[in-house]
Amino acid sequence: MQNYIGLIHKDADSDYGVSFPDFPGCVTAGVTLDEARALAQEALALCIEGMIEDEDAIPEPSSLEAIMADPDNRDAVAVLAPPIGLDGDIEVRPLLGNAEADNDHVGGGDDVDPLAQRRLS
Repeated sequence: MQNYIGLIHKDADSDYGVSFPDFPGCVTAGVTLDEARALAQEALALCIEGMIEDEDAIPEPSSLEAIMADPDNRDAVAVLAPPIGLDGDIEVRPLLGNAEADNDHVGGGDDVDPLAQRRLS
């Protein structure tokens, strides 16, 4: 199963929001950081299931470097989000315009770095 990068966003007067740069429009939010992370995995799985049903190409995971190079993402905290609830592996097919497909630079754990977590609080 592929792991995708989710971006956690938090404003002073908001819940924890999570978006997926590889899946525009796939977003969720939670009152707590743990809830946001759990809902992010479910949201990602639903997005992927919908794409499979529609026979759309599933993008290769972007690298952390490519995602964080976007100025719009610099205030977010990146976490790995393996989609839950999907049976078996998904077939990842590259999309046009998504030339960055190297996921080797992302660590194996999906925990939020404690320093980054303090920044979100």
